[in-house]
Amino acid sequence: MKQQNRAFFGGSGLQGRILQLVNLRPEEGERTLLMFAFYTMTTIGLLWLEHSAVALFLKKYGAEWLPVIYIASALIGSGAGFLYTWLARIVPLRSLLVAISALMGLPLFLFRLGLDSELIGILPLVTIFLLRLWMDAIDVLNDLNTSISANQLFNIREIKRTYPLISSGMLVADVISGFSLPLLVLWVGLPNVIVVAGVMMLLGAGILYILCQRYQQSFPQLAARQIEETESEYTARRRLQGPMSRYVIPLFAFFILGQILFLLIEFQYLGQLERKLDTTAIASFLGLFSGVIGLFELITQWFISSRAIERLGVFVAAMILPASITILGLFTFAGAVSFFWGLIALKFIDELVRYTILASIGPVFFQPLPENARNSLQAVVRGIAQTLSTGATGLGILAMIGLVNWIFPNMAKEDIFALQSHIFIFCIVVFALIWLGSVWLLRSTYVGLLVQSAQSSRLTYSDVDLRALKRAVVEVLEQPGTEADKRSCIQLVCQIDPENVGEALAPLLGELSPALQRQSLEAMLEAIEMKIQRVGEVITADATAKSWESDLNYVQALIVRKPPPEVLALALRYVWLTAPEPEIGTLLPYLHERVDPIVRSTAAALILRRGNPTEKAEATNTLRRMLTSQRERERVMGCRALGEAAYLQALRLYIPNLLQDESLRVRCALLEVIASTHLEEYYPSLLRGLHYKSTREAARGALVRLGDEAIPLLLELAGDIHTPDTVHLQALSALGEIGTKEALDRLAAMLMTSWGTMRRNILRILLKMPQEAGIEGVLDRFGRSGIETLIEQELLFVGQVYAAIVDLGERVGELGTPSSEVVLLLRSLKDLQSDVRERCFLLMKFLYPESSIQAAAFNLESDSRSNVALGLEILDNTLDIPRKRVLLGVLDKRSEVEKLQSLVEMVPYRPMQPSDRLRRLLELRHFLSDWPLACCFHAARAAKWSLTPEQTLVCLRHPTGFVREAVLAYLKAASPRTLAEMLPALKNDPDRLVAAQVEQMMAELK
Repeated sequence: MKQQNRAFFGGSGLQGRILQLVNLRPEEGERTLLMFAFYTMTTIGLLWLEHSAVALFLKKYGAEWLPVIYIASALIGSGAGFLYTWLARIVPLRSLLVAISALMGLPLFLFRLGLDSELIGILPLVTIFLLRLWMDAIDVLNDLNTSISANQLFNIREIKRTYPLISSGMLVADVISGFSLPLLVLWVGLPNVIVVAGVMMLLGAGILYILCQRYQQSFPQLAARQIEETESEYTARRRLQGPMSRYVIPLFAFFILGQILFLLIEFQYLGQLERKLDTTAIASFLGLFSGVIGLFELITQWFISSRAIERLGVFVAAMILPASITILGLFTFAGAVSFFWGLIALKFIDELVRYTILASIGPVFFQPLPENARNSLQAVVRGIAQTLSTGATGLGILAMIGLVNWIFPNMAKEDIFALQSHIFIFCIVVFALIWLGSVWLLRSTYVGLLVQSAQSSRLTYSDVDLRALKRAVVEVLEQPGTEADKRSCIQLVCQIDPENVGEALAPLLGELSPALQRQSLEAMLEAIEMKIQRVGEVITADATAKSWESDLNYVQALIVRKPPPEVLALALRYVWLTAPEPEIGTLLPYLHERVDPIVRSTAAALILRRGNPTEKAEATNTLRRMLTSQRERERVMGCRALGEAAYLQALRLYIPNLLQDESLRVRCALLEVIASTHLEEYYPSLLRGLHYKSTREAARGALVRLGDEAIPLLLELAGDIHTPDTVHLQALSALGEIGTKEALDRLAAMLMTSWGTMRRNILRILLKMPQEAGIEGVLDRFGRSGIETLIEQELLFVGQVYAAIVDLGERVGELGTPSSEVVLLLRSLKDLQSDVRERCFLLMKFLYPESSIQAAAFNLESDSRSNVALGLEILDNTLDIPRKRVLLGVLDKRSEVEKLQSLVEMVPYRPMQPSDRLRRLLELRHFLSDWPLACCFHAARAAKWSLTPEQTLVCLRHPTGFVREAVLAYLKAASPRTLAEMLPALKNDPDRLVAAQVEQMMAELK
C-alpha cells in the first residue's frame, strides 16, 4: 500500500507508473503480459503468412478469383468452427487451446514442400489455393483461441482494461511483420517466409501453454465439468428461446455485418492494388501499409482505446466504425475523392478501428450470456456464422459481377470495373447503416441481460393476466391441500385484487378451516372499510353493491353454522357493516356474560354504533363490566370494542386507569382506541409508547391511523436530538406509513437537510412507500438534479474519509506502531465507507430501476472479482449522472489511495500531519457518526494531539453519552484544569455512565 501511495503521489515506482499509464491494475499485469506475448507471436506468424499467401495468390490467380476464395474459405472456416465447438465439448479447455494453437502452424511446413514439388505440375497451383484457404481457417481459430482465453482469464470489468492491450498484440505484429517482411523476402525468399511464420506460431503456442499452466484455475481440466457444461449449455440454449433471443439475434448480426463489410472493403482494396502494382510491389506495399497503420493502431490501442471505451461506453465506441465507413463511403461514391485513395482511406479506417476499439469490445458483448453457454455461442458466432457470411459475401460478389456483365455485355472492361466499384461502394454504405442499427438493438437488451444474470427475475402482477391468475388461485383453494399453501393463496388474492376479495373468498367460507375463515373475513372486512371511507360511515341500501349481497348471504350462512368465537365476531361485524337495515335485536343475546368476550365486545360496539338509546345503554354497561373485570382477556376485548364504538360516552372515565394497566395487551389495545376516537388529550401517550419496545408497534400503528393529525407530533419527536435513534426511526417510519402529501413533503425536506443514519432511514422509508410514491414525490420536489447533488455530497464526504485513512494510517505507521485507539479510529472510518456506499445505492434507486441497482449492489458485496466486475458493468451501463466515473471508482474494490485518486477532481488531496487531519475531521463532525466521533477524541488522547477548544466544548454537549465520555477522557489528559472547572456542571448528566465518570473524576481531582 505504501508503494502504491508513493507511486500515486509522486513516488518513483516504475512498475506502478507503467501500469497506470496503460490503465492496468497490479493484479492484472502478469496475465495481460502473457496473453499479449502469445497473441503477438502468433499474429506475427499469421501476418507473414497472410501477406505471402496473398501475393502468391494474386500472382497465380488474380483478384477476380477472390470471391471463389471467399466461398471456399467459408466452407473450411465454418468447418473449423464446427470442429472447434465439437472439441470444446469433449476436450478439456486447457488442452484444446494449446492443441489448436500448435496445429495452426504445423501444416505450414507441408505447404512449403508443396510449393517446390516438381512431381506434378499443378501441385504448386493447388498448394497456393489451399494455403490461402488455410490462412482464413487459422485466422478464425486464432480469434477464437484469443477471445475465449481472455474471457476465461478476465472478468467483465477487467476485460475492458486488458483486452485493448492484448489485442494490441496484433498491432505490434503489424508493425514488426510489416517492416520486416520486405527484408525477410530478400533474405529467405517469398516461399520460405511460410516456414518462418510456422515457427513463430509454434512459439506462440508455447507461451499459451505456460499461461494455461500458471493459471490452471481459469482453465480446469476435469472431464466431469465438461459433462456439466454440456448439460448447462442445453439448458442455456433452451433459455435462448425467451428474452435472451432478443440479444442473441442482433449479436449474430453485429459480427456477421462486420465481416461482410470487411470483405467488401478488402475486395475493392485489393482490386485497386492489382490494377496499380505488380506482384512484388503488392507484397511490399502490403507490408509497408501494415507497418504504418500498425504504428497508428498501436498508439490508439495502448493510450486511447481503453479510456475511450470507459468514457464513451461500449455501444458508442461500437458505432464509431460503421459511422466512419458510412461517411467515407458516401464521399467516395459521390466522387469527392478518387476510388483508389478512397478505398485506401476506407481500408485504413477499417483496420484502425476494427483492430483497436472494435477488437477490444468484441468479447465484452458475450459477457451478459450465461457462463455455461458463452464459450460455445462465441465459437458459433466467431467460428461458424462469420465464416458462413464470408461464403455468402463471396457468392454475392460473384452474382453482382455476373449480373453487371450480363446486363452490359458490350461495355469496356475499365467502364465495367468502374460501374462495379460504384455498386460495391453503395452496398458498403447500406451495410454500414444496418450495422449501426444492430448496435442500437444490442444496447437495448445488454443491461437487462446483465441484471438477469446477476439476479433471478421475480414475478410481477403486471406480467400476468390478473383474472386468469385469480381464477387459478381460487381453484387451488377449492382443492385439497395444506393449510400453509391455502393461506398463501388467500394472501395472493388480496394482493391481486384487494377491493374485490369477497368475490373469490366468500363462496369458499364454508369449506375452509377456522383459521382460514378468519383470514378471509379479515381481508373482506378490510376491503369493506376501504369502501366505507369513500361512501360514508355505514353502507346504505343505495351504496350496497350486488356483489356484496351475494357475499352477505355466504357470511350469514356461516353465522348459522355457529363458527368459533373469533370467526363469529368477524362475521357479525361484516354483516352489520354491509347489511342495509340490520336488526339490532338479533345482537342483544350476544351481550350475555356467558358469551365469549370477543363476540360480546363486538356486539356491544356495533350496538353503540347503530342502536337506539336503550340498546346503547345496555351495551355501555356490558363494556363497563368488561373494562373493570379481573380477567385480562375481558379488559383487552373491552378496549378493542371502544375503538370500534362511535361514541365513548361515559366509558372515557376508564381510560387513565387502563393506560396504567398491568397488562401489556390492554395498554396496546388502548393506544388503538386513542387513535381511532381521536382523544387529543392522550396523544402524548402515543409518543411515549414509541420509546418502549413492548408498545412500539402498537403506538406507531395508532399514530399512522391519525394521519396528518399526527405529523406535527412526529416531526417534533424526529427533530429532538436527544431522542434515541430507535425512536427517530419509528417516528420517520410512521410518517412514511401515513403517506399523505404533507407527510411526503416533510420527509423530502428532511432528506435534503439530514445526514448519516437519519438520511439513510429517510431514504429507505421513501423507497418503501407503495406505488413509488416516495420516489415520485422527491423527484417532483427536487428533480433529478437534487438527487445528483445528494450523491455528490456523499462523494465529497467519502473523499475526506479516504484522505483521513491515508494520512492517519500510513503517516502514523511511518512514525511508529499506531496505538490501539488510532487503529480503532481507522476501523470506524472504514465503516463509514460502507455507510456512504449504502446511501449512494439508495439514492440511485430514485433515478434508475430498482432491479438493476439491487443486482449491482448484491454483486459488489461479493468477494468474487467476477461478481464485482459484473456489478460495476451493470452500473456503468445504467448510470448517466455527471459523476459516474467518480462513483464507479469509489464503489470498486480498490485501495483507499486509488479511490482517492478517482476523487481528485472533486476532493483535491493535500497530505496533512495526523493531528491536522484529525482536527479537519472534527470540523466535519456534523457528518460523522457517533462512534467515529468518539474515536477521534480517544485517538487524540492516546497520541497526545491537541484539539481546538471549540471542537471540544461543542462535542461535550453531544446528545450521545459515549461521545461525552470520550471528550471527558480527552480533557482529563489534555487540560485537567479546564476539566476541573467544568465537572460540577456535568455531575447531573442524564446518562448514568457519564454521571459516574464525572463523579469519579471529581474525586480524583480533589
